[in-house]
Amino acid sequence: MAQDETLVQLLTPDGERIDRATGPDGTEYSVDFTDDEYRDLYRDLVTVRRLDAEATALQRQGELGIWASLLGQEAAQVGSGRALRPQDMVFPTYREHGVLYCRGIDPIMPLSLFRGVDQGAWDPIKYRFGLYTIVIGAQTLHATGYAMGITKDGKVGGDDGEAVIAYFGDGATSQGDVNEAFIWSAVYTAPVVFFCQNNQYAISEPIERQTRVPLYQRAAGFGFPGVRVDGNDVLATYAVTRHALDHARGGQGPTLIEAYTYRMGAHTTSDDPSRYRPQAETEAWQARDPIARLATFLRRQQIADDAFLAEVDEEARKTAVHLRERVLTMEDPAPGSIFENVYPHGSPLLDEEQARFAQYRQSFEGSAY
Repeated sequence: MAQDETLVQLLTPDGERIDRATGPDGTEYSVDFTDDEYRDLYRDLVTVRRLDAEATALQRQGELGIWASLLGQEAAQVGSGRALRPQDMVFPTYREHGVLYCRGIDPIMPLSLFRGVDQGAWDPIKYRFGLYTIVIGAQTLHATGYAMGITKDGKVGGDDGEAVIAYFGDGATSQGDVNEAFIWSAVYTAPVVFFCQNNQYAISEPIERQTRVPLYQRAAGFGFPGVRVDGNDVLATYAVTRHALDHARGGQGPTLIEAYTYRMGAHTTSDDPSRYRPQAETEAWQARDPIARLATFLRRQQIADDAFLAEVDEEARKTAVHLRERVLTMEDPAPGSIFENVYPHGSPLLDEEQARFAQYRQSFEGSAY
């Protein structure tokens, strides 16, 4: 696969380090990590992949209803997730397990959602991370509205300002919600970063069925910058996202980032990708694996050795085993709990419905049912 000159890249698929890269608008991108920070990024990538694999296995064994794997997209999520500041707000889809991990959220929480025992167990305000969004593209409007609110609250314009990031896939760019979010964010100079993980397929439709031009170029038509980054390069993804977030919190408005990556697995566990994409294509992308390239770089720079890599693998395995144990012992919720956490201060209608539901359940007591 030939190198795309428009692609911001700081670490090649062969693990070669590039000091700095220039975006389409002339912006220069670089990173300056310590050896410990490089090792931490590697640990993040490996752990996120291992937890994702465990979740896929749990679904195949009937312990989860469905699972949307991030296999192959770890660098896009970890790189952008680590570029966030504590005050920034995230609006995810249903696949941002890596970003969720970087925000310090217990990985059991998305699994409890897909196991059907809750509707999203984390506090979005505490973690600055919204609940998973199943409706394709809807979260971009939520993010834009939230970002407009930040502006009205006077929380932009300085280095300590807040920024918002909205994640979505390439298929979502065909949704009206996404394009409306682009319009509103541009007109109101909203401090939001649109982070598109272009994993080449919207379920079964390839990207060439979605657009006639590279996705990042669409931003120009709405009046804000767009940049394409190698989504399998954790360093470049970090650098590009950090710059875009700083741009937003400084009051300069939105940016569209197209993280050019590849979904190595199925769209979800209900999908069979072998029916719509050639095996040779998948094998070609395996050579661009985000974890393998960072491992090669760490070895070449003598930042890490085989013993460290093995240690990280073992730590990730133990974390995944513990996660599995917690899922298998997860209790089903009480039927009446569906009425909890709907309104912060209750509702007369909800109270009435809850009472009727309790009465209905009591009608089965002592019967043959």
